[in-house]
Amino acid sequence: MVHQPSSQPRLSPSGDTEDMTEMSLLLAPRLAYFAGVARTEHVTRAAQEMNVPQSTLSRAMVRLEQDLGVDLFARIGRTVSLTPSGRAFLQHVERALAEIDRAAEEVRADADPATGKVAFGFLHTMGSETVPGLIRAFRADHPRVRFSLVQNYGEAMIERLRAGELDLCLTSPVPDAPDLVARRLDEQKLRLVVPADHPLASRKRVRLAEAADETFVTLEPGYGLRRITDDLCKEAGFRPRVAFEGEEAETLRGLVAAGLGVALLPPPAVARPGVAELTVTAPRAAREIGVAWLDGHPDTPPVAAFKKFLLSRRGNLLPT
Repeated sequence: MVHQPSSQPRLSPSGDTEDMTEMSLLLAPRLAYFAGVARTEHVTRAAQEMNVPQSTLSRAMVRLEQDLGVDLFARIGRTVSLTPSGRAFLQHVERALAEIDRAAEEVRADADPATGKVAFGFLHTMGSETVPGLIRAFRADHPRVRFSLVQNYGEAMIERLRAGELDLCLTSPVPDAPDLVARRLDEQKLRLVVPADHPLASRKRVRLAEAADETFVTLEPGYGLRRITDDLCKEAGFRPRVAFEGEEAETLRGLVAAGLGVALLPPPAVARPGVAELTVTAPRAAREIGVAWLDGHPDTPPVAAFKKFLLSRRGNLLPT
């Protein structure tokens, strides 16, 4: 079989990404047709099995060979057999179609109202008690919904929301951005955590200004709690002298217990020995907790159900 030169793009090792994308768009609709003809080795039978006109199938195979620039079939009437190039191409096509089938099944499964998946991000400080309690309560009515859980700091989760890697995230401060929807759910008081043998340890309450000369241990810049700490100290009239920066609140609490500084932290899930936790009377030390999602992003049924559940917990999100 001899083909006339075609103006259609050819697969080429030297082709750039744009050429490869164009070629993929041309080939994709014809790959299932090709696999059907290759399986039956008969155009009429393949057309009947795939419920398409025989003429449509024949034209698709001719165009596929033209686009590739190779003969895939040897033809004798309506009976066809694969050429060596056709057999090699079929192996790749079958793998590609199988992968597409798996992908389709996966996205259908993730969107299933009863057994679908929610990609949910949350702060590290929410992980030991708050989030497990929320998921347990939600699964009382949705026992088979699955979760992909991501713990991170606020800005990193917002980036993953925008990248489509998360459906929802529980974060602080509550973000304010035009491409996001955010709802305040609760407020969490922060405490000044000091070593058990610290002069302030016998107190129950303290003004933050009384810690102006202390060494602080804080989360790294970029974390919401670090920004809140800096802002509260500024409001109290000083800039904190930071000796250690970390990525996780309980690690900071351990540094305080070791006598390496003081910290502003949310309450722990379990009381830690070696520290005293003081109520801050001035300025008002608290952080808002909210849920955020990408504006205009359609929700699957399980995501919509979990979003509705979280919004119903407004004012009652955190363990008491």
